Amino acid sequence: MLRRWSYISYSEKECKVCKARSSFISESIGVCVECLRNRFDEALEYVESKHRKIRLEFGLPPEPPKTPNGIPCKLCMNNCVMGEGERGYCGLRMNKYNKLVQIVDEKTALLHYYLDPHVTNCCSSWFCPAGTGCGYPNYAVKNTAEIGYYNLALFFYGCSFNCLFCQNWTHKFLENAEKTTIDELVNVTLKNSRITCWCWFGGSPEPQAPFAIKASKRILEEKPANRIVRICFEWNGSGNPALVKRVGELALESGGNIKFDLKAYTPSVHKALTGRSNEDVLKNFELIYREFYEKRRSMPVLTATTLLVPYYVDEVEVGEIAKFIASLDPEIPYCLLIFHPDFMMKDLPVTPEKQFHRCLETAKKYLKNVNAANLHLLGYPSSNLTWGLTTTQHK
Repeated sequence: MLRRWSYISYSEKECKVCKARSSFISESIGVCVECLRNRFDEALEYVESKHRKIRLEFGLPPEPPKTPNGIPCKLCMNNCVMGEGERGYCGLRMNKYNKLVQIVDEKTALLHYYLDPHVTNCCSSWFCPAGTGCGYPNYAVKNTAEIGYYNLALFFYGCSFNCLFCQNWTHKFLENAEKTTIDELVNVTLKNSRITCWCWFGGSPEPQAPFAIKASKRILEEKPANRIVRICFEWNGSGNPALVKRVGELALESGGNIKFDLKAYTPSVHKALTGRSNEDVLKNFELIYREFYEKRRSMPVLTATTLLVPYYVDEVEVGEIAKFIASLDPEIPYCLLIFHPDFMMKDLPVTPEKQFHRCLETAKKYLKNVNAANLHLLGYPSSNLTWGLTTTQHK
């Protein structure tokens, strides 16, 4: 029988700002969500020091460097400017003797790849060709779920954020990362006709976007004309807008989609959880919508997810995210994910059931296509959710 983690008792902590005691506070943040929203100057001063300490423990720069006359990197919103001996925020580039030194480039990446059977472990499978067969025969090999086929999961090391709840935090161990070339990925795919998707994730693809773009273009150019290979991205959305647009073009052409992980909406809550701003993330989400969404409405090129971090990413945050998405188009698919304790937030439970249902109902007020994933963490049976269907189990 599945363990109902949300019923485990967690110790109380004191909010460093309002001094209230609650089990709804993570030690990694140190302040309650109400103070993050209402006393954000005081709250963020404390939280930012926690982020700096954590990053230093992993040998990563505590902040994006901004050294005058340094070497700029413009791959993501951090816009690092590296002085002599400094590394960029992602840890993948540095200024050495006033020259840009890169662990990665357009031909080589710090990346681990593996075959992921359809239709598992994908937040888009409830509406995409791999999970439903939509787009057949142009974008799917079957007119139903592609059982027996695979996604080539492409896990990048490095990230432009510093999420305290990261579910894939091993991306920070750059020294242990495998080096992979474009030739290797293309050859593996061409030899296996059962691969119908490429999905770039991590970490997050932004710090190695030039590699992902070049590799994706190669496989689309070299595959047989009748071969299905969809290009998908799962990212935090903080990339340089010019690169974001190129990614959108690849997803549109191939039948893939771009998943933005919208962590929170309130700027102070987002920064507390991730260490970075969400301003450019929301702009990039809108960019993909305006450039590409109307060109393929029946098979959406854009989707969003939100991890329901206990007590911090509540119905307030979900409601604001849903309203933002709906302001563009209420049919954009949106998926809520159940949180499990990991990385620096192991002192919180799985998303409480009440929080999940409040968030679900709030999202459904504004959006027509809402889904939920990782429900097994709440002890629910797997659900067969399809396009346009919302889950209302166990209210």
